[in-house]
Amino acid sequence: MKFIVSSSALLKQLSSINGVVTNNPVVPILENFLFEINDSTLTITASDLETSMITQLSVEAKENGRIAAPAKILLETLKNLPDQPVTFTIDEETYTIEISSSNGRYKLSGENATDFPRVPVVQGASAIEIPSNVLGRAINKTIFAVSNDELRPAMTGIFVQLRSDNVTFVATDGHRLLRYRRTDISNNQEASLIIPRKAFMLLKSTLPSEATAVKVEFNQSNAFFSFDNIRMICRLIDERYPDYENVIPVQNPNKLVIDRQALLSSVKRISIYSNKTTHQIRLKLTGSEMQVSAEDLDFSNEANERLTCQYEGEDMEIGFNAKFLMEMLNNLDSDEITFELSTPNRAGLLMPIVNEENESVLMLVMPVMLNNYV
Repeated sequence: MKFIVSSSALLKQLSSINGVVTNNPVVPILENFLFEINDSTLTITASDLETSMITQLSVEAKENGRIAAPAKILLETLKNLPDQPVTFTIDEETYTIEISSSNGRYKLSGENATDFPRVPVVQGASAIEIPSNVLGRAINKTIFAVSNDELRPAMTGIFVQLRSDNVTFVATDGHRLLRYRRTDISNNQEASLIIPRKAFMLLKSTLPSEATAVKVEFNQSNAFFSFDNIRMICRLIDERYPDYENVIPVQNPNKLVIDRQALLSSVKRISIYSNKTTHQIRLKLTGSEMQVSAEDLDFSNEANERLTCQYEGEDMEIGFNAKFLMEMLNNLDSDEITFELSTPNRAGLLMPIVNEENESVLMLVMPVMLNNYV
């Protein structure tokens, strides 16, 4: 089997799906890319059993064939070659791959393609189309709050809820919750699925910057994403997602409106003086003033700042994890934000004052208990 391909075109396609390949996979064959040639089209597959990514490109080839090629050495070789046509010659009996370029020849050993796991096919799937920029934004707005706790598998993915009038993306790690909702996308059939974090991370890095329609199909066990010449298949997390609607407090009489950047800058400075384990900062709200403070008793460090704000409600003191607060403020786009609170031991809601068209963003953060030693 022999084919000729542009080194830069091949490198671009391999790089787009290389994120799937893990360093020490369950099965050694997964350290390879699966190359399949059919009618001068090269189909390349990468898989880790949970997630598979497939891409295609045109090559010059007289015959069809399959081989598993080692991912790491192949990528390193192509990265260091100048852009030029390269010839792959494959011995299907010994699984030897020889790459010829104008610089020289490189020989590497492949593996039998029949050992590569089969990729699931779309069967009995429902479908929806989402613009790539919308999907990318939904992932960016939620992925940082996904849990790493393997004991609660449902929370290690992003919950996608399809309704007749909107699509909602939810992520939570038990300390904070993100709800991102779009009203310009809907699905006739109501459905919900939990997509693993890794799949969305891979998708985020490969989605085109220009608006492209991403076709999303899903059945009971898998989700299929396809756009341009890339397809991704991932196994869904088969768990029950926590009832997030119940967690969001409805009665929040204390409302604070503040400049997002001013609060973010203040929290960044004050957090330097907070306890390195708890990252606890304290917000004291009185009238049109907010005091942000932190102390680390182990090192006798303390800091406080005053910020002007619009606050309606009772005077209150509430503690938050500075790291969580900074991440959430960084992920809001609005110049001004609203912070809705009820009591110092109930969750607070962060929202932009102005939402982008067709979207709504809600962030929930749990408070930390204050030690009133000040």
